[in-house]
Amino acid sequence: MLDVPMQMSAEVAAAHAQNAPIVALESTIITHGMPYPQNLETARAVEGVVRNAGAVPATMAVLDGTLHVGLEDTDLDALAQRSDARKLSRADLAHCLATGETGATTVAATMICARLAGIAVFATGGIGGVHKGAETSFDVSADLTELARTPVTVVAAGAKAILDVPKTLEVLETQGVPVLCYRTDTFPAFWSATSPLPAPLRAETPAEIAKAHLMRAALGLPGGQLVANPIPTEAEIPAATLAPLIATAQAEADAAGISAKAVTPFLLRRLFELTNGASLEANIALVMNNARLAAEIAGEIATQRR
Repeated sequence: MLDVPMQMSAEVAAAHAQNAPIVALESTIITHGMPYPQNLETARAVEGVVRNAGAVPATMAVLDGTLHVGLEDTDLDALAQRSDARKLSRADLAHCLATGETGATTVAATMICARLAGIAVFATGGIGGVHKGAETSFDVSADLTELARTPVTVVAAGAKAILDVPKTLEVLETQGVPVLCYRTDTFPAFWSATSPLPAPLRAETPAEIAKAHLMRAALGLPGGQLVANPIPTEAEIPAATLAPLIATAQAEADAAGISAKAVTPFLLRRLFELTNGASLEANIALVMNNARLAAEIAGEIATQRR
């Protein structure tokens, strides 16, 4: 039987041996989220936030057919400059490994890699979900089903605001995924701290979230949990400002026949242009905020396991 070709960075391997807290990080934000060198600077800054909060960052990527759990500095630099990296979700991960190619992990693929590496917590920007018009296109992100089957706690600023967020929450409920809104009574709206949608569950502390993660395992429940962490209010973009811009970008995508994996990158790129870069600045702020909380949760899980 084949073994997964997997390599841990020296830092992650040391943390793993000591049962120290580790936080998984995705890599599509590096390869598909922003240009070089801003992508490299942001990746290093996010890893720094995790370290400063007491955990070890494990940025996931497939490099030449090997799954890397944590990237050495030279590998991170090289990945940030590549233009041919595949965007990997559940459906693509095995093929990329089998063919010896290079790819960056999405939310779903990062969750799979984190489980393989024994990592309980993953920080990202926002999860994918149900796209607008999905009742006819059936465009629903694999992130939602991954949350239902893979036991990793995912810290995000809610679902990306370009999505049909009410339908996304409905699918998460149907799949039995706990949605824990951190110190808020509404579901965060990615670039905006609040929304009209009530919080399915509210969590007050990293320790409470960690205990819920471990309790799910004790109950034998499959799947993970979503921690919805609001963007800091000083960095948010009001939903009323964003709504017409999102509608414009979506109309342009529809008119151009853009579909499937190409939709999200197109919409995010257009919103960057339409907001004169403000959407990317907010995105960076929320990722940093999520990395900090994820590190605190990972620390609590490590403590409670002892």
